[in-house]
Amino acid sequence: VVLSREKAEKMKIWDEVEKAYQDRKVVIGRVIERIKGGLAVDIGVRAFLPGSQIDVRPVRNLDALKGQELRMRVIKVNKKRGNIVLSRKVLLEEENAEKKKTTLDTLAEGKALRGTVKNLTDYGAFIDLGGIDGLLHITDMSWGRVTHPSEVVRVGDDIDVVVLKYDAGTERVSLGHKQLVPDPWGNVIERYPVGIRVSGKVVSLTDYGAFIELEPGVEGLIHVSEMSWSKRVKHPSKMLNVGDPIEAMVLGVDPGARRISLGLKQVENNPWHELASKYPVGTNITGKVRNLTEFGAFVEVEDGIDGLIHISDMSWSKVKHPSEVLKKGDTVEAQVLSIDADNQRLSLGLKQLQTGIWKEFFDAHKVSDIVEGKVVRLTNFGAFVELSDGIEGLIHVSEFDSSTGGEKLELRAGENYQMKIIRLVPEERKIGLSIRALKDEEFRADWEAYSETTGRPEVTLGDHFKHLK
Repeated sequence: VVLSREKAEKMKIWDEVEKAYQDRKVVIGRVIERIKGGLAVDIGVRAFLPGSQIDVRPVRNLDALKGQELRMRVIKVNKKRGNIVLSRKVLLEEENAEKKKTTLDTLAEGKALRGTVKNLTDYGAFIDLGGIDGLLHITDMSWGRVTHPSEVVRVGDDIDVVVLKYDAGTERVSLGHKQLVPDPWGNVIERYPVGIRVSGKVVSLTDYGAFIELEPGVEGLIHVSEMSWSKRVKHPSKMLNVGDPIEAMVLGVDPGARRISLGLKQVENNPWHELASKYPVGTNITGKVRNLTEFGAFVEVEDGIDGLIHISDMSWSKVKHPSEVLKKGDTVEAQVLSIDADNQRLSLGLKQLQTGIWKEFFDAHKVSDIVEGKVVRLTNFGAFVELSDGIEGLIHVSEFDSSTGGEKLELRAGENYQMKIIRLVPEERKIGLSIRALKDEEFRADWEAYSETTGRPEVTLGDHFKHLK
């Protein structure tokens, strides 16, 4: 008689498998290997676990299950062919259904629960509450900034949540995590009053500023205009980097809009407030012309601090465009006219440095003096004449021609002419000139000389000039 213990054991196991199939009992098996279509499982005999029956959701990495013990149910047995088909999915669905029933019976809005993170998406995480999944939206994960759910939770993590909304009809559950702790914005005004210095970390940069985390859930914004007193900051990345520790000043708090305005430059001395002591009004300073506009020239006095020479302060003579006097890149000396530190405005003057030559001219000349000058500009109301370097006067159009009936005088730019001073206004740097007055004077001299030789009465000459007037 030949005996076999192994065959007897296998026959016994087959009997147990058939009984488990009929009684719908749970069997425990160890995954042997991955095979085509699923897994080979050892439950005493070799059995097949199809890939579709491994879990309620598709399993992508079957190799990771090798060597694991699984609880399953027998869904098909063929002893003659030696086939056994198992299902873990059926068992999980039954267990989940039981858990779901228990969970739904106790589920209510406002209830705190503990669940397991099953899946992550870009907009949140699905939490297994026990047979039913709830959505924890990314905006309800933390009071602070969350770019992606993976920054807060990972698949498999156990997490405490609170039910925000439950729809029994659709069995949809909305969950919250941040609601388990007090809202840090509730008393933010008391903790961050305007004017105090605070420390934080740069968490994000945008075109218009930098967001600073002051504490978990509380962020403030440093606008690009509040980063430097003097530097022209085109982008926050020129000043800050994500992760930098930083000190700033609270400029404004709006709890309703959950906004805190911060200033970086306010923790430093304002160089504009030091200008008045460094460059008192009347001081002469030297700088480089940085830019020209229709209304003036901007001169860089210090790094990031520009002063404006208005077109009206460039010359005592009329200037149509700043480019007539200055060019970009020129080094120029100017006088400080005014300083407005609050509005960051520095007014400079170029013509104010020319007072010396004007004073010399006014001291050396008086009304009725005859001078010679060059016409530099013609306008519809007259001609501007350069009498000496930096000194200009105006011949009004009414003072061009003599009224003696001679030929009409046409002035030309660049030509030199003799003329008479008929008006001096030192305080306004104005000089009135006349060619007509000079011609009339010459006519008077000629007439008087003629009268002396002919014996004509002087009254006739006086009447003649009365007529001219």
